Formats: sequence, structure tokens, C-alpha cells
Amino acid sequence: MKNKKNSSGIIYSTNPDFKIEEEEQNDIVTLLPSEQKLKIRLETKHRAGKTVTMIEGFIGKEADREELVKKLKNFCGTGGSAKDNEMLVQGDQREKVIQWLLKNGYAQVKK
Repeated sequence: MKNKKNSSGIIYSTNPDFKIEEEEQNDIVTLLPSEQKLKIRLETKHRAGKTVTMIEGFIGKEADREELVKKLKNFCGTGGSAKDNEMLVQGDQREKVIQWLLKNGYAQVKK
């Protein structure tokens, strides 16, 4: 038990006015579709030769990013994922993705 570290992160203080400060959580606000500047590119690196369409530049909450990629996957009829601030749609789906984004108000889309 001696070697076990205190995992709670609380340090004892003799100051009676001491209060634990909670870390600030930065609430990221999702921009409107017309304000998003998305870039679409094709990538095959580190994917065993498989091709994916990558959508970058989305500014917003993780839940909104996952919802957008879900809609794109459904429209294209393929799989994909949303992680590490990027959205992936399996296969060369650039034209379909651009078409869907423009139709749904994402005006600033670059290929």
C-alpha cells in the first residue's frame, strides 16, 4: 500500500479557505453549415491500400461531427468513422460527399 499513489489528485491543505478549483471545460460551439470551411481529400496512407474520403476542418462538438459523418455514410451507402477531428468515409466518395454537403448548406467546400 505504501507504493500506491493517490489517484484522486487531491492534496491535503491546512488552509481552511482552500477550495478545489475545477478545470474549465471549453464548450466548443458548432458553427452553422454555411460558416464551416470543409476540405475533402482522398487518402490511402496507413490503410493497407484501402481508399478513404477524408473530410477535415469541421469546427464543433464531437456529437455533431459524429452525426454529420453518420448522415454522409448513410447517403453514400458505405462505412466510415469520426475520430481525432477528422471524418472518414470508406472508398472514393468525393463527388457524393461534395454533392450532399452543398445540398445541405455547407457552401465553403474545397476539393
